[in-house]
Amino acid sequence: MSDTARPAAPSPRTPPTPAHRPASGQVTGAAGPGGRLALLDVLRGTAILGTLMTNVWIFTGPGAEWGILSGTGGSSLHHVVSDPSLPAAAECLFRLLADGKFLAMLTVLFGVGLAIQFGSAAKRGQPWPGRYRWRALFLFGEGTLHFVLVFAWDVLMGYAVTALLVAWLLTRSDRFRHRAMWCAAALHLALMSLLTLGSLASQSDDTDGPSRRVVDLYAHGGYLDQIAFRLHNAVVLRMEPVLSFALLVFLFLLGVRLYRAGAFAPDADGRRIRARLLQWGLGIGVPLNVATALGGADFYLLGRYVAAPVVALGYIGLIGALTDRIRGGGLLTSGLTSVGRTALSCYVAQNVLCMLASYGIGLGLAARFGDFAPWWVMGLWAVVCAVLMAASALWLRRFSHGPLEAVQRWALRR
Repeated sequence: MSDTARPAAPSPRTPPTPAHRPASGQVTGAAGPGGRLALLDVLRGTAILGTLMTNVWIFTGPGAEWGILSGTGGSSLHHVVSDPSLPAAAECLFRLLADGKFLAMLTVLFGVGLAIQFGSAAKRGQPWPGRYRWRALFLFGEGTLHFVLVFAWDVLMGYAVTALLVAWLLTRSDRFRHRAMWCAAALHLALMSLLTLGSLASQSDDTDGPSRRVVDLYAHGGYLDQIAFRLHNAVVLRMEPVLSFALLVFLFLLGVRLYRAGAFAPDADGRRIRARLLQWGLGIGVPLNVATALGGADFYLLGRYVAAPVVALGYIGLIGALTDRIRGGGLLTSGLTSVGRTALSCYVAQNVLCMLASYGIGLGLAARFGDFAPWWVMGLWAVVCAVLMAASALWLRRFSHGPLEAVQRWALRR
């Protein structure tokens, strides 16, 4: 996922050749050291650690991965307003800042990476999608292993399938992609609206939480039993990328569009686009997100999969504005950049660390520290973030790619 300066998009009036060979684009816009756009690394690192702000509650909650499907959503804004307390307010704010936002940001950035690879193929005169199909299939295999061995709510499998479709869309005209992007958005919005209406009409109050058997499985059960549980319930646990597939397509294509418009370049045009993302993303997204949060559990889908992606665009603009103002970086910027350059490795590593810290197969902190929530959960997130930033920075002193990224590059060269 190398970040080079953006090439101009092929003209929509020029149809792809029979081999789908993209036209070579002219490189414009300044880039950071090694031809990388520095802001993309910071954004990617922020998105990786930001997704953990949501996932850490899954690892530490009763029933872990199954708990989120059983009504253990934690403290919500709706509950805090009716019954305020400092712990509940802290947990609610922590969740509200993260839920769905950083996942949407990561999805947009994956689309950016796809556009970069398309541009690289164009400069080399290579056919497209070409070997990228193997890259996507390899990512699907990595995601499958991650799902089976580590974490049920893996995103890599969904990204791999979406990437195959969007890679093909990159060989179409700009007009075709534009229509496909907004059709995907409309389809997603319609689906989320229908599911929300169904939830409101059902009048169900199934919030009893996971069964004692499932709670004990993660608190005291064996590793092979947990793997068997994930496999047995794979269809249910894999529904998120299915239900949000249209959203993934939209965000991938939006990432392509933003990259080609120069939204991540360190120039005046890039700063102007990021300022608009900040203004509109937060200006529209935050009130919408607060409104859905106040609506309670029935509006969860609209909050996570409709309002949150809008806020994510505001986050991109905000982080871009802060990065523009900070000259010379610092420890935080350096750490985020290192995580961003080893994003795949850090994404898997943070889930492995949380699994070993929380489940009974490791330290079993979820059962031991359950009475100290939410503070210990936030502390776990902070510790894992610090470990990943330090470890990735040290790794990059000796190696140019993260460990999983290096395995991927080696395998695809075979």
